[in-house]
Amino acid sequence: MDTIRHWINGAFVDPKTDRSADVFNPATGEVQKKVALASEAEVDSAVATAKKTLESWQHASLATRTRVLFAYRELVNRHKDEIAKMLTMEHGKVFSDAQGEVQRGLEVVEYACGLSELLKGEINENVSTEVDTYSFRQPVGVVAGITPFNFPAMVPMWMYPVAIACGNTFVLKPSERDPSVTNFCAELLQKAGLPDGVFNVVHGDKVAVDTLLQHRDVSAISFVGSTPIAKYIYENGTKNGKRVQALGGAKNHMVVLPDADMDLAADAAVNAGFGSAGERCMAISVLVCVGNAADKLLPKIRERMATLKVGNGLDPASQMGPLITRVHRDKVASYVASGQKDGADVLVDGRTLKVEGHDNGFWLGPTLMDNVKPGMACYQEEIFGPVLSVVRASSYEEAIRLIHEHPYGNGTAVFTNDGGAARKFRHEIQVGMVGINVPIPVPMSYYSFGGWKQSLFGDLHIYGPDGVKFYTRSKVVIERWPDPRFRGIDLGFPQQK
Repeated sequence: MDTIRHWINGAFVDPKTDRSADVFNPATGEVQKKVALASEAEVDSAVATAKKTLESWQHASLATRTRVLFAYRELVNRHKDEIAKMLTMEHGKVFSDAQGEVQRGLEVVEYACGLSELLKGEINENVSTEVDTYSFRQPVGVVAGITPFNFPAMVPMWMYPVAIACGNTFVLKPSERDPSVTNFCAELLQKAGLPDGVFNVVHGDKVAVDTLLQHRDVSAISFVGSTPIAKYIYENGTKNGKRVQALGGAKNHMVVLPDADMDLAADAAVNAGFGSAGERCMAISVLVCVGNAADKLLPKIRERMATLKVGNGLDPASQMGPLITRVHRDKVASYVASGQKDGADVLVDGRTLKVEGHDNGFWLGPTLMDNVKPGMACYQEEIFGPVLSVVRASSYEEAIRLIHEHPYGNGTAVFTNDGGAARKFRHEIQVGMVGINVPIPVPMSYYSFGGWKQSLFGDLHIYGPDGVKFYTRSKVVIERWPDPRFRGIDLGFPQQK
């Protein structure tokens, strides 16, 4: 059985230990590969390589960096279907969804191709007599990325293209559940002309993560994952003097007002709730139906759910695939059971789903629960699966209060035909990303992605303008050239003249 190896200094390296993890095909339940789990020494090797390469890469011209990224963009675009198939084989999402993931990652690569424009500094002449002041941004050094299983191509692309374009070197620790895509992209970067050692990949678990958090030569860490781990990453990374952006979990509420276009809202709820089997941090997991909206909306949602085709992601007829592992599938099912026990009504139950010819796959069908209450675990916690919970609110104010009282603040949406209500919502809501008649408000690459409250630890969001700020440090220079008029001793505080 193939073992997925680390990528260090432009080559695959054999693991130094026998520690490994299984990589499943979620549709069949079979182990298809092994992935090596890095030791401290192997992480040290990757960081040392990145540190050594930094000496030259940080001085590479903007033209050189841009050429590499343009070439990489072309290679990813040429191989995007191959990458998408790898995603489907190891994650389980349907092929069309995987294609969309690669495309959204490419958008950040394209943004990074224009970093020379974004890295421009500022200058003022004669801030004092014949004194000029200017600023510019420089790389922070060796940076690390720790990324989740749900977007193994896209989320790393939120990080390393921007970091590399800014002159940093990079060590990526991807999810050990679906790691093949990362290695393939590392090879494409090499083919694009990126010098060996600028981008390195170490596969692993907590050992690798803790080594990166404590490593004295790692200057910054980007993370995307669950809130408990995001908090751990942030606390331990900053304690060790690192710059950290740690994006956590979500419980995204979609508010439906009684005047909304219910067909549009039903389409949105199904698409955003069950796409990628709900394994998205921007998935809609809670429908907050105001007034009589639920009575009009739920029959339409159930009609659409009845037509959904769940199956192997490589089957063109499939609209939703399996969950990533059996353990995760059972955890999602447990939230449905607890909600039912606590008094919620399970209108559509996906726990009994069977897929013909794939009896051992990690299946859980689209699930709809009504009359969910804020005190229930299925409402309070991130499920990360194809479970849509309906909470009924008597008023707009109650709907807003539900969102504000929830610990997460990643994304939200409102569906209404009332422009005043929509404007009030987007102005008042305490959430980082807001959709108005748009269920998944993921920003384009030239904005930045990130939530509020327990969905983000750190000051800067990921990719876009915030990404440039995160991967660089500002330097200010005050400059005057020798002039006889300014010689002599003066111990007074410098004054502008």
